Amino acid sequence: MAKMKQNVTPVPEFSCPAGDEAAIFLFDAAGPILTKSVIAIDGLRMRTAFLASLLGALVLAASPAAAAGLTFAVVAPAEGPLAILGQQVRDGARFAAQANGDTVVEIPEACDESDGAAIGKAILAADAVAAVGFLCTEGLAAALPALAEAKVPAITLSVRSGILMEDALKKNWPLFRLAPGPKAEADKAVEIIVRDWKAEPFALIDDGTIHARELVETIRLRLEEVGMKAAFVDTYRPAQEQQLTLVRRLAQTGVTRVFVGGDRTDMAVIARDAGTEKVALALIGGEALMGADPLVPMTDGVGAIALPDYQALPEGEAVAAAMKEKDIFAEGYVLPAHAAVTVLATAASRGSDLAAALSGTPFATAIGTVAFGADHELAENPYRLLVWRAGAFVPADTATGSE
Repeated sequence: MAKMKQNVTPVPEFSCPAGDEAAIFLFDAAGPILTKSVIAIDGLRMRTAFLASLLGALVLAASPAAAAGLTFAVVAPAEGPLAILGQQVRDGARFAAQANGDTVVEIPEACDESDGAAIGKAILAADAVAAVGFLCTEGLAAALPALAEAKVPAITLSVRSGILMEDALKKNWPLFRLAPGPKAEADKAVEIIVRDWKAEPFALIDDGTIHARELVETIRLRLEEVGMKAAFVDTYRPAQEQQLTLVRRLAQTGVTRVFVGGDRTDMAVIARDAGTEKVALALIGGEALMGADPLVPMTDGVGAIALPDYQALPEGEAVAAAMKEKDIFAEGYVLPAHAAVTVLATAASRGSDLAAALSGTPFATAIGTVAFGADHELAENPYRLLVWRAGAFVPADTATGSE
């Protein structure tokens, strides 16, 4: 008679190797069920084994963490220009799930009106305990009502809409945001400027685009609330081959610190021309500086308020190395997706109400410690001050000689 197996989802501290279909308790590993002749000879041993099996079954029934492997829905683009980002989400989520003996169900995200309520229906049809991904607002907004009714939490890695989160909180939708909130970039910029520039004359400039103008205006108002007034505020002409006129104007005002609301090319040009004019300026920009720029080299010392490269951080190095052995490169959304599944698996081991277990408790992940506040946002601002050193933006606290 074949040996009976008990499917068990191990808690994160005791992960099964990827691909294992079950974890076997020690009392199951002794061999097949005893025959009548053995029972007659050793009834005591059989009764002992039976009691052990019964005790094990009771433990399993009482512990949510010991249920059969969890199923997570991974919602991400599978076609079109965002497919490469979708693949990053799938790679990271699958890697984390397999390490814990869990399963992922891939659900395509169209990122347009066609998503409708189909995503929510697909998640529920898959019997998923939670969903991760959601790079676009359309499908997430349409899926949330159905997910709320089924008590299936969703973790978005990308959607930053403040309105959607406000609706989710009002309607008790189980939405959690692993991406930065809409105010996080300005919050971190203000924090850095107040900390480092309080005794220095500074300027705030932007390139006139909607995001840059709103970012700089928010920073200006917040700084004035704490008594810090910019010596120079202006909008410059973007996409110029040189910015000598702007640099000279900044020099005339006597500022030594400048926050630039603009893209990477403009910042590189401003920094280069400041060096040419021998104007000592400490320059910091926003997340837009993380875009590629093959034309103008960035100057060492330029700062950026942005998300770090998680695979270069201590928490992400080991996971990134393990992924590389499987030909997975931990870039973009790979490690955030891995972190989302890790958080959900750990939360599931702590209680039956998964959404409730996500709030207020820290989780160790490949992108560092993650905790959600009562507002379902990250309790700690994920933005950091990065500094350009030797061809890359690195955390300022690890960059020697940073400004």
